[in-house]
Amino acid sequence: MTFLSPERLWLLLGAVALAVVYVVLQRHRRAYAVRFTNLALLDQVAPKRPGWRRHLPALLFLVALSTLVVGFAQPARKTRVPRERATICLAIDTSLSMEATDVTPSRIRAAKSEAKSFVNGLPDRINVGLVLFNGNASLVVSPTTDRDAVGRGIDSAQLGERTAIGEAIYTCLDALKQLPVVKGVQVPARIVLMTDGTTNTGRSNDSAAAAAAQAKVPVSTIAFGTDAGTITIPQEPVPIPVPVDHAALQDIAKTTGGHFYSATSESQLKGVYQNIGSSIGFITELQNISQWFTAIALVLLGIISILSLAWSQRLP
Repeated sequence: MTFLSPERLWLLLGAVALAVVYVVLQRHRRAYAVRFTNLALLDQVAPKRPGWRRHLPALLFLVALSTLVVGFAQPARKTRVPRERATICLAIDTSLSMEATDVTPSRIRAAKSEAKSFVNGLPDRINVGLVLFNGNASLVVSPTTDRDAVGRGIDSAQLGERTAIGEAIYTCLDALKQLPVVKGVQVPARIVLMTDGTTNTGRSNDSAAAAAAQAKVPVSTIAFGTDAGTITIPQEPVPIPVPVDHAALQDIAKTTGGHFYSATSESQLKGVYQNIGSSIGFITELQNISQWFTAIALVLLGIISILSLAWSQRLP
């Protein structure tokens, strides 16, 4: 817990001063009573004294006062809140290598399933765009809050030859450029790139990463699949290895200020998406909780009033 106005905590010295004055006055009162030499007569003429009960309202009052001071200092705690207006462009590789079955049931089917779960788990006010890419990159869904539209776009993915990672990043950047500027501030945006291959057509990874870095759009990359993955095609008599290019995806993430992840199973991909969703979809803010301290102080004041009426037939 922290305080938004910590300098106000100095007012607690006032509560301490009241406590000291109360103790001094009680000792002075006790010394004055002892001067009454006939203690037996004092016991007869004075009503039964409440003892410790006499001090409880005062103690609770000091606690209530201190609680009010703490509330006045505006205590706050860190709270995760959904991010608003942010935009994520999700780029999914649909090259033929995604047909590999080293990830059950296949790379592409697992990718589709977890991508939809990721999108549906984001806060409602975050815009999501969808780019599908193989030898070409296409903006299938412009940034929108319509999760169903993004889900349908993911389901429509069809596999094709070659891999153009650089083109996918450029296509996402073009889509993000269309976002409105609110009060002179560009909407915060990120690209999430999931692929299993190596760029073999289109513009290079390096040029695309440099463009993203210049636009201040981090690209988080997910290397999906295992190095043992293979696919079979009619023209080839033996399976073709389709390992994942981890180094290339690490470079993209490093250049753009994003994060690199590696997933070799559907469950690991789910964990990666959950991690990304937590970091992109939510922000940590200081939430003022002074109302709780005010409520506690009011409850204590109510208890003080009840005890005083019950024990001394008067309010404190």
